[in-house]
Amino acid sequence: MAATNVNPTRMELTRLKNKLVTARRGHKLLKDKRDELMRQFLLLVRENMELRTRVEEEIREANKRFAIAKSGMSEAEVRVAFMNPKQEIQLEMDTRNVMSVDVPVYSYQTRTSDENDVYSYGYAFTSGDLDDGVEHLAAVLPDLLKLAESEKSCQLMAAEIEKTRRRVNALEHVLIPDMEESIKFITMKLDENERSSQIRLMKVKDMMLENAHHYKERMESGT
Repeated sequence: MAATNVNPTRMELTRLKNKLVTARRGHKLLKDKRDELMRQFLLLVRENMELRTRVEEEIREANKRFAIAKSGMSEAEVRVAFMNPKQEIQLEMDTRNVMSVDVPVYSYQTRTSDENDVYSYGYAFTSGDLDDGVEHLAAVLPDLLKLAESEKSCQLMAAEIEKTRRRVNALEHVLIPDMEESIKFITMKLDENERSSQIRLMKVKDMMLENAHHYKERMESGT
């Protein structure tokens, strides 16, 4: 808002001063929110890096076990081993609020509570390395879901940080300076009008005194 486009009245001055107080309060709250979001984001990034390292290591170990198992089994035997899975997983998603950002929370439930149901085959014709590979994959599932949750949370929080940063900058560099400039402009105009009014009153007073003096002189000369 350009200062020259405002109406230089006391009512407008009061309105702008109240608006400026609100804008400054909002600016402080948004800065505090941005700083806390950044703190939470950095903690989440560190957690994400640790989870990714752990998940990649577990998956790498599982792939190694599968490769060793496959070297001692035919491809048909491997396919048959995983043809009829016993276990099923139902994924559930909830959300939690972090500084006005709804981040996902993943959880899962297995169809049965028996941990051995992850093995969909008998042990007679399979390799122990195949069991180790399946065990590693089953063990990494909680961390894998946690990693997915963490990465999505990082994306959402990064977007919120950027949006909050833009709002802070808009208030700090555009809206608040414009309002301060407008307040200064109105104050100067009102002061100028007040001085003009005082000068006019003084001139009127002088004219009245001069007229009164001339009237008195005429009255005295007439007597």
